Amino acid sequence: MSLPIAAPAPDLPRIQALAAADMAAVDALIRGRLASDVALVNQIAEHIVSAGGKRLRPMLVTLAGRATGDVGPGHHQLAAIVEFIHTSTLLHDDVVDESDLRRGRSTANALWGNAPSVLVGDFLYSRSFQLMVELDRMDVMRLLADTTNRIAEGEVLQLLHVRNPDTDEAAYLDVIERKTAVLFAAGTQLGAMASGADAATQRALYDYGMQLGYAFQIADDVLDYSADADALGKHLGDDLAEGKATLPLIHAMAHADDATRARLRGIVEQGDATAMPEVLAAIERAGSLEYSRTRAGEYAHAAEAALADLPDNEAVAALRGLARYAVERGH
Repeated sequence: MSLPIAAPAPDLPRIQALAAADMAAVDALIRGRLASDVALVNQIAEHIVSAGGKRLRPMLVTLAGRATGDVGPGHHQLAAIVEFIHTSTLLHDDVVDESDLRRGRSTANALWGNAPSVLVGDFLYSRSFQLMVELDRMDVMRLLADTTNRIAEGEVLQLLHVRNPDTDEAAYLDVIERKTAVLFAAGTQLGAMASGADAATQRALYDYGMQLGYAFQIADDVLDYSADADALGKHLGDDLAEGKATLPLIHAMAHADDATRARLRGIVEQGDATAMPEVLAAIERAGSLEYSRTRAGEYAHAAEAALADLPDNEAVAALRGLARYAVERGH
């Protein structure tokens, strides 16, 4: 159960309505800059970009911008950059994880194969760097270059933990920081940066994004053991099949009896998705979903706390609302 947070905040539909004009501009920019004279690049890029999703990361850029000042074309370009980086990581992730379903649709690698998916992911990375250079701001390029490097490190770090039953909570959180949270944090800092916010405000929004990223990913990992598969848009138990020990399973292993722990370790080592009923039973006995939801709630609470010194306006309220949405969503 997430921690109680008393102040009112808008729900996701109201947040999306607030950000709608900015997101329309971002989407137009994304589609305009996807274009390539190589037909296969267009097909794969269009497939993954048109798959939907909430565009949460670019929305964070524009909301952070509005929280600290006015929003203009520079914010929209930064938001598009963040989305290109995120989308490229999705293409690469699906190849590494051998995934065949994302957001309820076939993945690009399932449709076109691994090599085209990896290469179009590289195209999206390089297109994001072209957009960065156009802004001609060294502080922006430094932040995004460092962020992209950290994400790449996170991908490798996660690979090292595949089918590793000794992955503990600290190691799990380290992967989340690099793979997920740093891009959230960069997005919110970039929004403030583009609005001319001072260093302290930028830092507050960076901290907000980092804590939100932790909350979002832990909640996501809980959903892999508890959500409705159709609503989630992917197969339940994918993490288990890939040999990834996420927080619910890590907690269950740490609190199981010796025989159950040994069995769970074997399941992780084998990536045995057929053992999902056993895993769910062990997770339930240990209270691991409740523990994981509480941890996600703690990070969401910390995200809201990071906004304490920001002005009281609609965009700041929306950022608070996204912290709550991250841990309350069902997919």
